[in-house]
Amino acid sequence: MKALILAAGYATRLYPLTKDRPKPLLKIGDKTIVDYLLSGFVEMGAIDDVFIVTNEKFYPHFHEWAERTQKSGRYPNYNLHIVNDRTSSNETRLGAIADIQFVLDHHQIHDDLLIAAGDNIFQFDLPRFFKFFREKKSDIILAHPIDNEERLRSAGVVEVGDDGRVIGFEEKPANPRSRFIAPALYIFKREHLHLFRDYLNMENPADAPGSFVAWLHKIVPVYAFVMPEHYYDIGTLEMYNEVCRQFEEYTKE
Repeated sequence: MKALILAAGYATRLYPLTKDRPKPLLKIGDKTIVDYLLSGFVEMGAIDDVFIVTNEKFYPHFHEWAERTQKSGRYPNYNLHIVNDRTSSNETRLGAIADIQFVLDHHQIHDDLLIAAGDNIFQFDLPRFFKFFREKKSDIILAHPIDNEERLRSAGVVEVGDDGRVIGFEEKPANPRSRFIAPALYIFKREHLHLFRDYLNMENPADAPGSFVAWLHKIVPVYAFVMPEHYYDIGTLEMYNEVCRQFEEYTKE
């Protein structure tokens, strides 16, 4: 299995912290945000290559980090590949789905593919997610229950059937039809990777990855792994500072 981390955004909501460095390389405690993801990948024991797609501005930062990380031997079971999508500003960014296709085009991936946003920290065991994928033998997404109506209206909301199959998905709905949001963590079967190109060729939105799921579940079976554990979405400067505070208190206990 391959893994792809989406890290080509410019994180303008975290200025000034991210004016000159990418959000996934910000530290929380003694680890970068992306290192929390990579540690989870190691526990899965199924990934041999990790691709991190970034932009022209932050490519040097990731390249330097990747060289240090590979030399450290911290992740001996897979290779890190830093991909430059060649954009240079927030206004010219490709969007997450177009970035996925960019990597697929330039690296000829023909394997099952785990995709994750580079600004999330999960607190559940990723091997459970991988086990669910093997059991369902189909594309899977993450579903997280919440009760905050405002947050539901600002996220991708997924409807899940009794058998766990996705039966509805809507980005930022005015009237949410479910209490499940879909954090950006997915596994797609190798046989379905060509559907990213089909989706984009139909001139669908190229930004939010949930838009692809909303389209995909009507074509092939997609299942939702329900994650009750808390996770962190580092979207704003306030959230970043709060997460840093929480991790600092946790290490003191």
